[in-house]
Amino acid sequence: MLGAALCALAEQSLRVICVAPVIGSTPLGPSRRRYANTAAIVETMLEPRDCLAALKMIEHRFGRRAQGQRWSARVLDLDIVLWSGGIWQTRDLTIPHREFRNRLFVLAPALEVARNWRDPVTALTIAHLAARLTRRRAAPR
Repeated sequence: MLGAALCALAEQSLRVICVAPVIGSTPLGPSRRRYANTAAIVETMLEPRDCLAALKMIEHRFGRRAQGQRWSARVLDLDIVLWSGGIWQTRDLTIPHREFRNRLFVLAPALEVARNWRDPVTALTIAHLAARLTRRRAAPR
């Protein structure tokens, strides 16, 4: 599914530069299935809102429907996590993605392709953000 979705990006003026290895993750919310996650660096001349529209079109082609329970199982979920232009904020789209800093299933694949990219909000690299989620902590006394 992910391979086919990556191929579909090219049909929407989104050129895939590199792709991280796929990892599995447990779901957030009520879904019971495991998910496959990856990250890709994509080059495009599209503005973020037009890029999001292209991603939603691909999701729809793969069977995702807008209605339904939030956080339920879905066939495909394509997100814009970071953008080389920094911060983008509209009613429908926030870049960087609001929750990416707290999600290892986003940061782990991103480490493979964009380890030194900086979050424009915190100025921390992907590597630093991932380390914050994975570092060992002392047991409480």
